[in-house]
Amino acid sequence: MPGGELLVLFGPPAVGKMTVGRAVCAASDFRLFHNHHTIEPLHEVFGQQSPAFRTLNAEFRRRVIEEAAVHDVRLVFTTVWNLAGDGDAAYFRSLVAPYADRGLPVRFVELYADLDTRLARNDGHDRLAAKPSKRDLAASEAHVRAREAAFTMNTSPEVTLPGDQVLADFPHLRLDTTDLSPADAAAHILAT
Repeated sequence: MPGGELLVLFGPPAVGKMTVGRAVCAASDFRLFHNHHTIEPLHEVFGQQSPAFRTLNAEFRRRVIEEAAVHDVRLVFTTVWNLAGDGDAAYFRSLVAPYADRGLPVRFVELYADLDTRLARNDGHDRLAAKPSKRDLAASEAHVRAREAAFTMNTSPEVTLPGDQVLADFPHLRLDTTDLSPADAAAHILAT
């Protein structure tokens, strides 16, 4: 039986995706592929607003996930997802397809916390060490606020979004990280 698995950890910026992903990996044989593994080198070359950045970022992520599925890697992938976007829903469905098509488990874990909590976390040492593009704190805070205004990054029982159609096909856990330590979040994720 193949041993691969994909755990997609999603939520808004500064909610703790990378930190929780690291905790999951530390407590298991999962490997971490956080969203800034592709963002940082492409940001340096093209800038994040360029068409080349968007194209290559999407392609690199897709290829890493494809290869991880082929090689039965248990992978944690962290990402920000605009659940209201039809294009985002199609993209995320295509990302998980290599695992799902091979009969490997795919699970989604949604992290959420209020904006004030996330802004307080925005200048955390681990976050800044792993994400050089976030070291300009004023720009990073503006990015968190802009994403908050422009995207729907968490599910809601009151609204059905295109992303909900993807989530309906897979196990989906929703965790409030406001007062949850990374180790406790990881333990809950792995137990579920």
